[in-house]
Amino acid sequence: MYTVGIDIGGTNIRCAIFDKEHNRVQYYKSSNDKAKDAAQNLEPVVAFLRSFPQPIRRIGIGCPGPLDAKKGLILDPPNLVGWDHFPIVDFFRNKTGIPAVMSNDANVAGLAEAVLGARKGCESVFYVTMSTGFGGAYIFRNELINGISTCAGEIYNMIVNEDHHHHKGTNPGSLNEQCGGYGLSVLAQEIFGRPMSAEQLFALWHQNDPKAVALIERTADVAAKGIANVGCVIDPEIYVVGGSIAIFNPDFVQMVFEKAKQYYIKPEYLKYKMAEFSDDAGLIGASLL
Repeated sequence: MYTVGIDIGGTNIRCAIFDKEHNRVQYYKSSNDKAKDAAQNLEPVVAFLRSFPQPIRRIGIGCPGPLDAKKGLILDPPNLVGWDHFPIVDFFRNKTGIPAVMSNDANVAGLAEAVLGARKGCESVFYVTMSTGFGGAYIFRNELINGISTCAGEIYNMIVNEDHHHHKGTNPGSLNEQCGGYGLSVLAQEIFGRPMSAEQLFALWHQNDPKAVALIERTADVAAKGIANVGCVIDPEIYVVGGSIAIFNPDFVQMVFEKAKQYYIKPEYLKYKMAEFSDDAGLIGASLL
């Protein structure tokens, strides 16, 4: 029997079919067209699944939060236009007749890394994604820990300072707004007086631009406090770090964890490793749900 992983992104929708050894046997990708609603964007994925000649056991879906995994609802994610309150689990069940489940994108990426990737064999893993958003997931004994409202591990909304910046679905002064790519672009624009992406900011940091150095140092310190807060509550065996910011700036990740040692109760136990699966983590993890 085969399983399906679906990765919903603001730019692209990806779908993969896996065999029982977790090998990818078929793959589909389409753009997430903001001029269309959620159902219209997902119809090609349904057609792809219907064309597969073998029985499919289940569909797993990874999607940006916030969402309600128990009800199978996408709530109001900041980077998905026209998807608010969309019942994505029922949509796939009704269209394909295949059982479906969902979780957020950080959760499924963390599940992939804990079960099959960077920290296979560890009992307690906390996954951190440093990308357009800044999020997390907790995996204990290969099981994703969701909490009563599926919000366990959702560090994106953890308040770490008094900054007023925030956008839809986030707290002011939260990790997402202070350390994610979108939040960094807002902060950088204020400092430099011109539009600036996170990628451009990190490029200036690597060139030792004084303003960029000051902002990245501040960002690393804020992220370090977030990591230390996780340690106070969960005390994981290891952190696994993924996401585009982490992939392209491993020196920033190292800075974050060095600073986190200042705030950690027992810094000698603070360990991290870079993720292995990169962009495929969402697909693999969704298929494991």
